[in-house]
Amino acid sequence: MNKLGLSLVTILLPIALVACGSSSKKSNNTEEQTTTERKVDVPLFNADSAYNYIQKQVDFGPRVPNSKGHKECADFLEAKLAEFGAKTYRQNFDAIAYDGTILQASNIIGAYKPESKKRVALFAHWDTRPWADNDPDKANHHTPILGANDGASGVGVLLEIARQIQKKEPSIGIDIIFFDAEDYGAPQFYKGIHKEEHWCLGSQYWSRVPHVENYFARFGILLDMVGAKNATFYKERISTSYANNIVKKVWSKARELGYSNYFINKDGWEIIDDHLFINKLTNIKTIDIIPYYPNNEKSSFGNTWHTIKDNMDDIDTTTLNAVGQTVLAVIYNEQ
Repeated sequence: MNKLGLSLVTILLPIALVACGSSSKKSNNTEEQTTTERKVDVPLFNADSAYNYIQKQVDFGPRVPNSKGHKECADFLEAKLAEFGAKTYRQNFDAIAYDGTILQASNIIGAYKPESKKRVALFAHWDTRPWADNDPDKANHHTPILGANDGASGVGVLLEIARQIQKKEPSIGIDIIFFDAEDYGAPQFYKGIHKEEHWCLGSQYWSRVPHVENYFARFGILLDMVGAKNATFYKERISTSYANNIVKKVWSKARELGYSNYFINKDGWEIIDDHLFINKLTNIKTIDIIPYYPNNEKSSFGNTWHTIKDNMDDIDTTTLNAVGQTVLAVIYNEQ
């Protein structure tokens, strides 16, 4: 996923982010020690429910800023978080794209136990790529993608987590934050200068202007492209650099739950994604759960990344369950 560059309407903030593409280093296989944790009643993640939330987003069509489908989906996401008992916030801002286009963007936030100082933040981006610029057919390069995996999957998992929180809250406060304008970075066919700042505009904005003053969370977990069949999530290197203890916490919990075939105990690449800006611009240690396919010739992010085939055919409930149940177990074991 490449990620964005941003600025605002009232406060022009130049922002940039390369998405999902970065340098890779040799993998390291390390065994984590399991820690004794108190027994807690963790809700069961419903992958079919998450799948339906993904389908609903895809039904709006591409969620590209300044489009009808984008606005309709924003309203849907805010309404869903409110329906699931969250205190909602909507950050509307103008972002400046790589080519000077003004993007009418919105970060959408749902807070549980907003009065609590003990908080964990869960992130995903909800916008979609305006161009299928990695499609094998060049005729599709100017076609917007549906973003079932790259966009809707992380949001769908977090909406299901929100539904579970409404039924039984964890002992800490949870913030679910959907970033906009993550995937509006310059397309591969663009002849101008490509900058990291062209990606992840929503997270750059939020990191500078959080939804509440002096916002802080113990840590953050970013979900990006978490729905594909046979996905493998390696330990992303920016995550291990800034928040290795959180990586260990999440990967150990996944192993405990039997999901080691998804959460691979090896290092992956550095990915410039929303978590990079959160780590650099705030004091919130944040990790990225994002797929890595080291032997895939088309893309290390999988065959459908930034192609017209990023549709519901690529979504697998088994993968959704592995990610969703792991994240639920992590947040419900916080105290």
